[in-house]
Amino acid sequence: MEATKKDSTKKTEHHYQFTGESEHWEAVYSYKATQLWGRENGQITYSSKDNYVLTLKYKGSLKELSSMKKLEYSYETTASSGSKTEDYPDPPRENSFKTSGGSKNGALVGKGEVIKVNVKWADNDESFELRNKAK
Repeated sequence: MEATKKDSTKKTEHHYQFTGESEHWEAVYSYKATQLWGRENGQITYSSKDNYVLTLKYKGSLKELSSMKKLEYSYETTASSGSKTEDYPDPPRENSFKTSGGSKNGALVGKGEVIKVNVKWADNDESFELRNKAK
């Protein structure tokens, strides 16, 4: 009988929070990732999964957004990007907006990244950066 190395798994978790603001908006990008390294039948294995929530908040009053008919916002990391468009036939009821997502076995966001955010509403357009303060 051959001696084989015992199958094993090592798990690493990452929790980052990137924040930033512009004149009219502030945003938080909450990011969680899990990496699994293992050994199975003498072979090294690897898998990962991650998810994020981007929360965008208007810094002014809700009344200031009452004439807004459309909100477009996007983000970009080195690992991914995304955008969301929301139409408002009626005035929005909140001044906070969210989008979320995740992936398996994709590239992960690093703790030192700078995330670019762009927001378009009414006739306005602002871009700003989110940074992880706890590097």
